[in-house]
Amino acid sequence: MTLPRCARTISVMGTYATIEVFPSQPDQTGALGSAIDRAFAWFRHIEQICSRFDPFSELSRLTRKACEPVQVSRLLYEAVEFGVAIAEETAGAFDPTVGIDMERRGFDREYRSGRSIRTDAPDSSSASYRDIVLDRDSCSITLRRALMLDLGAIVKGLAVDLAACELAQFANFVVDAGGDLFVAGRRPDGAAWNIGIRHPRRDGALIDAVSVSGVAVCTSGDYERRLGDNGAHHIVDGRTRTDAELLASATVIAPSAMVADGLATAAFVLGPMGGIRLLERQRVEGLLITPALERHATRGFPSDSSILQDAQGPSDSHPLSVVGNRHPHRGTHTDGGRPH
Repeated sequence: MTLPRCARTISVMGTYATIEVFPSQPDQTGALGSAIDRAFAWFRHIEQICSRFDPFSELSRLTRKACEPVQVSRLLYEAVEFGVAIAEETAGAFDPTVGIDMERRGFDREYRSGRSIRTDAPDSSSASYRDIVLDRDSCSITLRRALMLDLGAIVKGLAVDLAACELAQFANFVVDAGGDLFVAGRRPDGAAWNIGIRHPRRDGALIDAVSVSGVAVCTSGDYERRLGDNGAHHIVDGRTRTDAELLASATVIAPSAMVADGLATAAFVLGPMGGIRLLERQRVEGLLITPALERHATRGFPSDSSILQDAQGPSDSHPLSVVGNRHPHRGTHTDGGRPH
């Protein structure tokens, strides 16, 4: 007997987050609602802690206290520590201290209200991840100078991971936060999940696909958010504070969404050669697409062109999720044909 799925969507963190659970046992259906409530609560909780658009968030309060140790929550500490670790691994190509730069480039609007957020802070273009001092024993962070942290490439993945933990009692589920996915178990037909990778230059088209289970799949792309006449996008090279332009998209498959999300952004900045070296050092799989649509993949990337061929058939016969799509608050969004 096939049990009915449970699917819900909320607007949070500047995107849509969707959870779909496919219970395998009849006695699981009663626990579904509360588990999904707890999973979505993590998205809201992390947004309250880590948003640079909320002057009352824990992140904003931290950035107002430069040059003194500030004890922070374990969640904020872990997010900042992970951002610093990627920055160290990439020699600053990825850098979580670009918040003021992002704000001054026009990425300064709170998605729910549309209110423009302007931070009264000095120029921080010379700030870097080296200005962040971490003390794990006391769970404290010291900013050596006035700066604004931007954890956007990390915290959505963290929320996906924590939501997935709440759903672990169910064997088969999908957590999709604006195209950043974690998939567990199997589809109702027993097959692994089919994940399509958005074509970076053709709306509604796919450039590749994979069939996976028990992993996260996340994509960063230059099409996601662009502003102004010059089309500046939201992925910044932390070394130069200018647009990262060597790639059109970067997709990473990793055990956790925080890792996949952060490494996808870092690989995007590093470009095809440096990005592939980074991903292989970290023992994750990835596909990098240049603006000329040249493909660069890790040795073990599980590309499956048969999924693309199957996707030309009836949509209900080959369920497909798409990574790389965003809600309009964050950029172009198309319905990715979520699993059903």
